[in-house]
Amino acid sequence: MQFHNINKSDKNMANDINRIGFWTALAASIASALYSIVQLMQVAGVLKFPWDSISIYSFSLLIPVPLLIAMLALHYSVPQEKKFFTHGALLFTVMYATYVSLNYVVQLATVIPNTLGGNWESIRILDQTPHSLFWDVDALGYISLGLATLLAFFALEKEGISRWTRRFFLANALMNPVIAVVYFYPTFSYALLMLASPWLVTATGSMLFLALYFRESGDDAGPGDEAEKEKQP
Repeated sequence: MQFHNINKSDKNMANDINRIGFWTALAASIASALYSIVQLMQVAGVLKFPWDSISIYSFSLLIPVPLLIAMLALHYSVPQEKKFFTHGALLFTVMYATYVSLNYVVQLATVIPNTLGGNWESIRILDQTPHSLFWDVDALGYISLGLATLLAFFALEKEGISRWTRRFFLANALMNPVIAVVYFYPTFSYALLMLASPWLVTATGSMLFLALYFRESGDDAGPGDEAEKEKQP
């Protein structure tokens, strides 16, 4: 009877983890999609300063924390033999979240207000312009995210929605060399920036399919729970 209660408790915990993973990954994917739309509007000239920067940094800032929690949920949802890969993915996600959160808070709380107030010269070192300090910080963030999805790729099975999740994870990881070129090439241009545009699909898709992975895992756990309930007197 004691073993039965422990088993039931474990299933309830698994369901909670899947539920948290689903909603956080979904939130991250929505924020990523909104960032992608605003980024394209900026390049097309539809949005101008300061609303383009405010929108881009705001939506970007909504991605890291939900994604970090989703990766934590992924770590606790895979078998023991796969946890090395998810642990590594979680570490790189922490690096991603740290780099980009630092950058976006600085841009939103310091750079944009001071620029609008005519004090840009006093904080110009903090502005994210090509090849600046926070340009490099942003690059390190997205490279870390690519490494996170690369490691998570090895933790997922080749069946069901998991197969598509791992494909998007790998596609996002393969964007790392392109991202490195875009950020670190000596001369920046919008044409060069567009080389990284597939990232908008691979990153958003990775988060969306991670959410679907948790949804499928939760559905798989559901019938087991019902069966346990039916066995109880």
